[in-house]
Amino acid sequence: MSRRLLAGALAVLGCLSLTTPASAAGEYVLPSLEPDLVAYYDFEHPAPGDPARELDQGFSGTTLDLVNGGQEMRVPGGAHPASGTHLRTKQVAPETAGNDDWKAGLYSPTGVPSMRAFNAVRETTVMGWFRMSAANPAPNSNTPATGDFYNAVGLAGVLSGTSDGHGVRALLELIQVNGELKVVALGRRLDSGASQTFAAEQDWRSILPPDEWVFLAATFDFDTGKMALYRNGRPLPGTYVTPGDPWELDGPGPHLSSPTDPRGIKIGGSFPQDTREANPCDCGFDSLMFLDRAVTRWEVLAQYHRAVRG
Repeated sequence: MSRRLLAGALAVLGCLSLTTPASAAGEYVLPSLEPDLVAYYDFEHPAPGDPARELDQGFSGTTLDLVNGGQEMRVPGGAHPASGTHLRTKQVAPETAGNDDWKAGLYSPTGVPSMRAFNAVRETTVMGWFRMSAANPAPNSNTPATGDFYNAVGLAGVLSGTSDGHGVRALLELIQVNGELKVVALGRRLDSGASQTFAAEQDWRSILPPDEWVFLAATFDFDTGKMALYRNGRPLPGTYVTPGDPWELDGPGPHLSSPTDPRGIKIGGSFPQDTREANPCDCGFDSLMFLDRAVTRWEVLAQYHRAVRG
């Protein structure tokens, strides 16, 4: 039996023991995406006996931690007709340099073996549904200055193979570009190398209006250096931020990411191991998908329509 068939069978067996309703993932996920869906979280599958963890509906079986908020982070109401609940993240105490922000993810300093599909990977996609409040970006709890805000808002990404809980291989987030907050795809091909950022030209507040569910996707091609952003199935015009060759693509290919297992996933902020706070997101998340290839623009559009049309 292949790795993916075995992982899928184990996921099905795990779901049979749950007391929550059966997942609508089979109807929700576009069939062409399923073979490459490394991890998929609908936030409707708490781990048996531990509701502060979320079971993966992708082929890797990578379980998430719901950090600090536990099962309270699953909130009724979904982003699309096939969803019944979503994930809620938030900053808890902006005046205190603590470790109490609600976020999700997992972290291992030696890498996460179940995420090996992102080891020496040529392409990657991060996509899902996001709903931001008007409270973003959040006050910086790591500095004493009044009126000091974080320069980024963390959405969702795959950590690099040497990450301290912040550094990534592929990430969707908001970050300041030339002093202005932008929706970006941020990727790092080599663990020891520089990142590249593809920033949407459109104002971030029009891309992610407060209290509105938006389907975002970011694709990364580590072989060609191409990145793309999509909103509700449509491409977002953008520009590359770092000049030159930050991914070190000069020379014969194919060019892959570092041959290391990612150290985890981060959602709604950095440091999923809960050692510090950074870039919290006052946000809702739903149907997050992490794939080991760059999906096509037509697949992004089809996945969006599949969701909104039920």
